[in-house]
Amino acid sequence: MSDSSQALKTIEEAIQQLPLDEIREATRMIEREEKRREREARKEAQQELKQVAQRYGFDLETLVEGGSTKGGRRQGKVAPKYRDPQSGKTWTGRGRKPKWVEAWLAAGRDLEETRIKD
Repeated sequence: MSDSSQALKTIEEAIQQLPLDEIREATRMIEREEKRREREARKEAQQELKQVAQRYGFDLETLVEGGSTKGGRRQGKVAPKYRDPQSGKTWTGRGRKPKWVEAWLAAGRDLEETRIKD
């Protein structure tokens, strides 16, 4: 059995002897230590990334900001392509079809009839 396995076994045995309020306090202590170590690991990772970026002649912020536009960044507004002749409501052709488009198509009409001419 490794030293860490033995230490965990000892901790487990000690926990079994503790009253509930002390178990809760021990849990909070462990969570604080976990967060501290995560912060420490994040700082170390950032330092390593900065060093790699500098080795290639960049700073990390430029590399992060200069990435692709994919991955959740919003694109600009899109002009509407279709207009409901009755209500004047518009649709860009993206996303879910509005009810007026669904009704138009259900009536056997062609969506191209509602296309906004430039």
